[in-house]
Amino acid sequence: MTRRTTVVAAAALTLALAGFASAAPAWAHSYLVESTPAEGAVLTELPAEFSVTANEILLDLGGQGVFALQIRDADGRYYGDGCVEVVDATMSAAAAIGPSGDYTMLWQVVSADGHPVSGEIPFTWEAPEGFDPSPALDRAPACGEDPDGAPATGPAVPSEPGEIPGEFGGGSIGLWIAVGIILFGAVAAVIGVAVAFSRKRGPEE
Repeated sequence: MTRRTTVVAAAALTLALAGFASAAPAWAHSYLVESTPAEGAVLTELPAEFSVTANEILLDLGGQGVFALQIRDADGRYYGDGCVEVVDATMSAAAAIGPSGDYTMLWQVVSADGHPVSGEIPFTWEAPEGFDPSPALDRAPACGEDPDGAPATGPAVPSEPGEIPGEFGGGSIGLWIAVGIILFGAVAAVIGVAVAFSRKRGPEE
């Protein structure tokens, strides 16, 4: 192998690595940029709706099923009817909540890549005087179903806040980074052997 061939091969492999690096972010999931309520917020007035907004347009599957936005109190009871609306990058649900206390908003959406992303947002509710609490449900509500008979169809809440479950969720980005490092190491080794071989043979005549 001549030095010229080695240089051409190295350039081609470098371009391939650059293409891999630029393509990898396209597999990343959506992430939240805004929510009502915000994480750790103290609400003293009930908003018209609870919502989460992602960094990109969500894959709308009719708003139900995989999509979920639920309010759960410290005792594990739920509030609302389970129905959500998805518009562009925002999923929302009519606001319903119980008496004052600590709550968690559970959410799950579908990224543009077709994979579900979920999480939880803790907040505190301080009901104003005269507020009429919504009825508490023992199970997560399903849109259009009788709350008393609704199955527990809550979103796949991550085991740790901020962790993303799913086939390409959570550790998948780390997996692609690891693959890239291994590939880079292999390419570097091939180039090193090629350069050493060409030097051993001497310059092309």
